[in-house]
Amino acid sequence: MRAINTLCMTLLLLGCGPEQDPLDGDRQTPRFAPAEIAASESITAETVRPAIAELSSDRYQGRGPGTAGDRAARAYLAERLDAAGFRPAAAGGSWEQPFDLLGINASQPRAWSFTNARSNLTLGQGSDFIAASGVQAEQAAIEDAEVVFVGYGIQAPEYGWDDFKGMDLRGKVLLMLNNDPDWDPELFEGKTRLYYGRWMYKYESAARQGAVGAVVIHTTPSAGYPWQVVQTSWSGEQFELPAGAEPRLQVEAWVTEAAAREIVGLGGQDLNALVAAAREPNFEPVPLSVRTSLTLSNALSTTTTANVLGILDGSDPELADEIVIFMAHHDHLGVADEATAADRIYNGARDNGSGLGIVNAIAQAFGALPEPPRRSVLVAYVGAEEQGLLGSRYLAETPVVPTGRMAAVINYDGENIWGRTRDIAFIGLGKSTLDETARSVGAHQGRAVVPDQFPDRGYFYRSDQFSLAKAGVPGMFLKGGANFIGRPEGWGEEQLLAY
Repeated sequence: MRAINTLCMTLLLLGCGPEQDPLDGDRQTPRFAPAEIAASESITAETVRPAIAELSSDRYQGRGPGTAGDRAARAYLAERLDAAGFRPAAAGGSWEQPFDLLGINASQPRAWSFTNARSNLTLGQGSDFIAASGVQAEQAAIEDAEVVFVGYGIQAPEYGWDDFKGMDLRGKVLLMLNNDPDWDPELFEGKTRLYYGRWMYKYESAARQGAVGAVVIHTTPSAGYPWQVVQTSWSGEQFELPAGAEPRLQVEAWVTEAAAREIVGLGGQDLNALVAAAREPNFEPVPLSVRTSLTLSNALSTTTTANVLGILDGSDPELADEIVIFMAHHDHLGVADEATAADRIYNGARDNGSGLGIVNAIAQAFGALPEPPRRSVLVAYVGAEEQGLLGSRYLAETPVVPTGRMAAVINYDGENIWGRTRDIAFIGLGKSTLDETARSVGAHQGRAVVPDQFPDRGYFYRSDQFSLAKAGVPGMFLKGGANFIGRPEGWGEEQLLAY
């Protein structure tokens, strides 16, 4: 595991310059070779900054998937890998692993109606609901379907939890709560959000029941972000990998808490009472005697982007077949549609120019070692992360080396920009055998390795290491800490929350 220690150290030592470090007195005796320490300490703000400045410049037009800026970014990253002494790792001796994206731009109606035998309710698009197509077709439709409240919409046999209780939900529209049961640390993982609490799981779960649509109830505490994020993220063109044989909904939607209260009220129910019932393991789905229809007209498009992959072969004949992956996504949001905006380019300096700059500096440091590390190093600059971790998912489903040979994936996404810290956050601490590896490196530098500062946000499931973790690869997502040197207590958390 020493090779992985060296790899972890590159970020944990990031930013250490020649000036006196306030933490120097706390450092333990180094466990690493002088060449490894020198390579790690070459990774500074000055070596990281050039790639960030380049890739977030207007020339790259926000690095939207499939655009000229996307292609230019991929070419730049491949050139940097080549300069570091890596070789192409994709099929056919290429730097790029291309994959297709199918774009769906759903034209949402301005209103969505719900009816029962006595009355009806109309919700407004944007203010009350956001709807997206669940199918890759020119039309997605719900036709006179019954709405059923299904609590959290979770089936978790390991926790003895099943919100569906065998009810036939084929052709229904499922109204469900966001997040997962979080009030008992012995049930699920308390305040630490699991994949069961992610909207992606909710839609997948509803599709497995044969539902025609699913509606997630948004609240800022349960989502970890305000309604405005749903409005912007779920409008305009959405990209997906081409569909397989998996079950799919016709419509995937969100509603505000106020709108959900009106829907269940139309069915003679009280939302507070339904939420209270959903907190019990014996909860059963509640048909609302409310019916609805909705049609979305979809404009379809296809484009291609790619993962950029380079490998540095390991030096140990027995371990070189094992791969440690350093990953950062290269895409961002492109150019805004609003023609009147003063600055339409989403430059993406932090998300994820910072991760690209760090991995680029790590690659350069590895290339400068007198001897490569014992395990092989795969640098993966993956695409279409902002569209749902699509590039990393494609890499996991179409790996360039078998996933069983992937010893670890270390991911960098939206890194620290506020200063030096006494700690570093390991998103996913406790999920793999990498914990002690990280702690040993943190101890070398005199820094505490801490878990996710915001466990209720589910960050582990929102970045690219999750795609490979689902395939069994131990995953580490490293983020800047919150205990900033020279700042008062709580200052770091304030900056993170404000961002």
